Amino acid sequence: MTPSLLITGGGRGIGAATARLAAQAGYAVGLSYRHDAQAAAEVVRGIEAAGGRALAVRADVGVDSDVERLFDAVQAEFGPLRGLVNNAGTLERQARVDEMDAARLHRVLTTNVIGAFLCAGAAVRRLSTRHGGAGGVIVNVSSRAAVLGSGGEYVDYAASKGAVDTLTVGLAREVAQESIRVCGVRPGLIETDIHALGGEPGRVARLASGVPLGRGGTAEEVARAILWLLSDNASYVTGTLLDVSGGR
Repeated sequence: MTPSLLITGGGRGIGAATARLAAQAGYAVGLSYRHDAQAAAEVVRGIEAAGGRALAVRADVGVDSDVERLFDAVQAEFGPLRGLVNNAGTLERQARVDEMDAARLHRVLTTNVIGAFLCAGAAVRRLSTRHGGAGGVIVNVSSRAAVLGSGGEYVDYAASKGAVDTLTVGLAREVAQESIRVCGVRPGLIETDIHALGGEPGRVARLASGVPLGRGGTAEEVARAILWLLSDNASYVTGTLLDVSGGR
């Protein structure tokens, strides 16, 4: 049976690159999107044109009922889930902490933290041998910002990714005896359109000289790390945070 994989935020950037690579690796891919139906549909069309199987589902990962509907839709289409890439995330325009208000913080933390927890919980209920599942892998997409802090830019985003790191380590220990591995990737400066959300589309070019490898990374480079963590080649890897950051 073709293994099924759910990727949240799979319509663009790292999520889309992971969806394409996963389909090439033989997964049936379910992906969620929140706003951009066209981008998600293009990912699905590309996968299907190459002979793969994919499904796009509109869902807000910060809403319990949307998360359950998302997971149910993917399993109804492709059968029992074998993995989750917890990728959906957002950020706001660059600002100092003393310029942030509660509304902004709620938007960032609802998607990046509550959404990650809700999706991880939904995955555990379907993967865990404790719940009658066959096991699987959860890969949480964090950020090097969790370590670097993103001062003067996105401290709220960085803090949300610090929470994702803690979720990764804690959940890995919680479900290790239930045939679930939980890992995280921490991308560094990656060429995706998330920087435009922060008001600086050229941010990678501005900061690239501070990366030891001398350049920004690509979404595909992060996707390859995610696929390795999902694979049996990483069978003894859990609770691990893998930096994909060019040394930064």
